[in-house]
Amino acid sequence: MASYATMPASAGPASAGNDFVLPKPKVATHARLTNIDALRGFVMVLMLLDHLRETWFVNYPVTDPVNAATIIPAMGFARFAVSFCAPIFVALTGLGVYLFSINHTARETRDFLLKRGLLLIAIELVYLSPLYWGIVPQPTFWLQVIWCIGICMIALVFLMRLPRPALIALGLVLVCFHNLLDPIRMTPDDTLFPVWALLHQRDTIALPFGFLAKTTYPLLPWIGVISLGFALGEWFRDEVTPQVRQKKLLLLGFGMIGAFVLLRLLNVYGDKPWFVVDGDPVRTVISFISMTKYPPSLLFLLPTLGGGALLLVLFERIDASRLVAALALFGGAPMFFYLLHLSVLRILYHSALAIWGPNNGTTYMFDNYNWVLVWFVAMIVPLYVPTVWYARLKRRRRDITWLKYF
Repeated sequence: MASYATMPASAGPASAGNDFVLPKPKVATHARLTNIDALRGFVMVLMLLDHLRETWFVNYPVTDPVNAATIIPAMGFARFAVSFCAPIFVALTGLGVYLFSINHTARETRDFLLKRGLLLIAIELVYLSPLYWGIVPQPTFWLQVIWCIGICMIALVFLMRLPRPALIALGLVLVCFHNLLDPIRMTPDDTLFPVWALLHQRDTIALPFGFLAKTTYPLLPWIGVISLGFALGEWFRDEVTPQVRQKKLLLLGFGMIGAFVLLRLLNVYGDKPWFVVDGDPVRTVISFISMTKYPPSLLFLLPTLGGGALLLVLFERIDASRLVAALALFGGAPMFFYLLHLSVLRILYHSALAIWGPNNGTTYMFDNYNWVLVWFVAMIVPLYVPTVWYARLKRRRRDITWLKYF
């Protein structure tokens, strides 16, 4: 978010003979942008955990939602932790677009959204999907989070023209009521099946030449999330004091988490019912916090987005801490990190498969889930260093236009 930072104060006092002194930057402006990057960096750390599991531990199946009666407890809680990644990323994308629009014309903002959206779609289809070929038995285009964000950005080209109340209303309808569409199920024989699979029904679309497209991230609720993130940008304007912004975020965060608890206890709407596991309170808790991600249910989005709002407040209040500074640097280059860590994981996986051969059918997997923490510790620093280098490069070389797209 460095592109939204304020100008630095003049090094010399006015009495030293300076005829013109730049005004001091507002602390609130710095903090309100640092906390956004810090939150992004935080979920990037969680993302690494999730993708380590997807690379080395698919022999430990994770259903959607997870089955609390059978899943390893550590994986059940880890699944809930990494659930924060996609909702926060999509919401922060909308927020970032709003902040971009403050210093750019509507035409410039729409052009950027369109170009960035198309680029993300191309990256998902041309680069990221082939990374998984050789892990899955049939070449598949995985329409995952990068694809989803790209489509959502293109949708925002049109939605940002709406008045803010209308945009909020649309976002709330998509987030809160899309579960009413769950009973609508289409089969490949239905004419509108591909469209419905892209919008709301996680499924597989057969493509020519034996290829498949897996609609991992159906779009409807995510368009709602990015719309609400864009509308949230009003709270991050310079004229909004930190106290007012933090109060609103706290009310929003606690309100969403409270709504989640209430709806989850009622067990009537928003996701598949949770259940009590007799004699096992830990698995009962896992059942309570296990929600559907594909597409994200209302109950999936309430605690994750609510928790994100609370973390924004926390990171703004401890802005001067080394932890926030480190996370903010890390969060300054999310696309670079995303491409880097997935590429490294795939290179390591295919190297292991070539050296030792398959040990789980046609794949190479670890047989102890505790190894995920070992891998995390071993990889986080080697990935952090180049990501921070690239983030600093983006800040230093704003004259290089293409850097802003990554």
